[in-house]
Amino acid sequence: MIRHAQYQSLIDLFKRINHLDHAITILNWDQMVMMPENGVSARSEAIAELTVMRHELLTSQDVKQHLDEASRLTDSLNAGEQRSLIAMRIAYNDVSCLPADLVKAQVMAGALCEHGWRTQRKANDWKGFLKNFKEVVKLSIEEANIRQEVIGSSTPYDALLDLHCRGDSSSLIDDVFSQLKAQLPSLIDAAIEKQAANNTKSSNNEVHSSSVGQYPISEQKVLSEKLMKSLGFDFSAGRLDISAHPFSTGVIGDQRITTRYDDAGFLDALLATAHETGHASYEAGLPIEWAGLPVGEARNMCIHESQSLLFEKMVTVSGPFLKHLHSLIQHTLSAGKSMSYESLLSHARQVSKSYIRVEADELTYPIHVALRYDIERDLINGAITPEDIPDAWDAAMQSGLGLSTKDNYTDGCMQDIHWTDGTFGYFPSYTMGAVNSAQLFQALTVQHSDWEDRFAVGDIGFVRDWLSTHIWQHGCHKGSQELMIEATGKGTDAQSLIQHLTARYLEH
Repeated sequence: MIRHAQYQSLIDLFKRINHLDHAITILNWDQMVMMPENGVSARSEAIAELTVMRHELLTSQDVKQHLDEASRLTDSLNAGEQRSLIAMRIAYNDVSCLPADLVKAQVMAGALCEHGWRTQRKANDWKGFLKNFKEVVKLSIEEANIRQEVIGSSTPYDALLDLHCRGDSSSLIDDVFSQLKAQLPSLIDAAIEKQAANNTKSSNNEVHSSSVGQYPISEQKVLSEKLMKSLGFDFSAGRLDISAHPFSTGVIGDQRITTRYDDAGFLDALLATAHETGHASYEAGLPIEWAGLPVGEARNMCIHESQSLLFEKMVTVSGPFLKHLHSLIQHTLSAGKSMSYESLLSHARQVSKSYIRVEADELTYPIHVALRYDIERDLINGAITPEDIPDAWDAAMQSGLGLSTKDNYTDGCMQDIHWTDGTFGYFPSYTMGAVNSAQLFQALTVQHSDWEDRFAVGDIGFVRDWLSTHIWQHGCHKGSQELMIEATGKGTDAQSLIQHLTARYLEH
């Protein structure tokens, strides 16, 4: 194929950038999974050097020149190449719009804030944390204002949101979260009441028996691998390991998944494995013909989280698939041989009001995310100051879950690490992903009415095929809402998640 010379030069440049990304990715994975402790210094220097090389390459005058020249001659590019050129321009703008001194100041302020947070959270020291955090917020607002001017977003916060939820504006998220905040509290109370009534009728030991006993990590690893195979993971193109926090990373042909085991219980590790398998499956299913280019990457984190949550919540925790999983557990875990399906189902769907987001169940989790979204949006847009956060957090927790965090900063506004380095705009993707996953699964099961029978025997090949057709193969060629409308007939709709949660926790 004969391509426009400037566009071909851009392809070459972005593939070089992608090769650096590949190297950085695997070095980071090794640091979190296998590297001995004494390797930190040398590894950090190597990653920093590659990161600087990447930044210099992406922001070079050559990239800008080629982008400008190619943009003037788009008639010589086909539709796919034109979309690719747009994605390249966005990737360039994302990095080049910030002055180097601001980036350096943000790195230093973030490192200082995160380092202090490690001890300040444990000590419930909000005042100490605030001293460093105020500088992080100030610099984040400066970044947001710069990005807003470059992309023309409606608010400064939307400019940061664009980095993680591109295509999903704060107005859309406001609407989705407003519906969830209005409807979830009563649904949570009803689910807890029903759960208590069911527990009264049965033995509490039976209900919770899936968390009792010892589950050797060696057996759990085998079980996780069996689950991954059932979910369609290709072990010739990936691997499973252990890390302090579960994650998925890698490149096409080399997907790395990690989980975290606890020999006192197996379900958390298993569901984390399912979640990360969803992320890895999306990455592995991206269009190979656009590999190494921005247009060939995943759409945004709201779509990415929908894939992981669909694998975890819609598939793995569904009643039919749990029957298949129950069989795997009985054949793999020594302590699982006597476990009943009813016990497994009950434990997988426990609902409770808690302070900590990462420990929250499927039903209460959106409340945790919505309050963080409201606070960070108002913070970046100047409606509140950092000093206002504890009271805003307490009010939202009381409204949504009936819990007070007054003077309890450890379990309140200091519990997450995201804000210490200025990662504002990421939190909404968790719940937007949950809504998208419910909506996608609803559409998928309408087309495959036999899904329950197929799940019961561990068959989800049709799910992967459907997701590949509607999501994976498109990369960044289509916007997030375009993907949702074409796949489900409508844009992201909060009622899809409400319907799913109502059916799962009140009607069954």
